Amino acid sequence: MIKTIFLYFVVFLSVFFISFYINEKILENQGIILPFSLLKVYLFHAGFSLLICVNFKVFSFVDNIFPQLGFIYLATIFLKIILFTVFFYKSIFPEESLSQTARLSLLIPTIIFLLTEAFFIAKILNKR
Repeated sequence: MIKTIFLYFVVFLSVFFISFYINEKILENQGIILPFSLLKVYLFHAGFSLLICVNFKVFSFVDNIFPQLGFIYLATIFLKIILFTVFFYKSIFPEESLSQTARLSLLIPTIIFLLTEAFFIAKILNKR
């Protein structure tokens, strides 16, 4: 289990650095300045997704909880969306509308980390 948790950490850290660096360089080359911190958005998604995967790995060994993990995962996705909206409310709903690039910069990390998280959760749920 420790090896698997370490693997999660390495994968999420790698995905974080690679995707953040690419996104930051593209924005920098185009001279685009976002009204929010792209680093904070990536840190939120990476941290929350890693936390979900580690908790699900631990809870997968609890026999009473394992059958309910799929439903719990749906609730965690909903919680993630709510917390993201709370933390980044001013960035998501500014007085002026966001540009297309700013919207994409909010959506890209969401999709990247959701897919990575879903991959690991599916492996956990298919173990038994």
